[in-house]
Amino acid sequence: MTKDQIIAAINQRVNNAKTKDYSIWTIGITSEPETRKKAHLEPKYWIQWTADSLETARAVETYFLNEFPSQEAKRVKGGTGGDMNARRTAYVYIF
Repeated sequence: MTKDQIIAAINQRVNNAKTKDYSIWTIGITSEPETRKKAHLEPKYWIQWTADSLETARAVETYFLNEFPSQEAKRVKGGTGGDMNARRTAYVYIF
């Protein structure tokens, strides 16, 4: 999926949640979603998207972590980083 498609999907998921508050969600990227999900103790509301590229995944993550610094309610939890290989499939996840 493209950056815009994943951003739209995340916005839709948050806005369809019982509590419409970005700050209660965590975002991340990975090339091994099942491993990351287990590392996060199998979150109940986990959802993931396959990004077109690692660059796309990083752009989505950065968008939600940094795009709204003056609007605290739209900032999600998480951090950038991680040792990802651009030759592997990249996933964006939230929970």
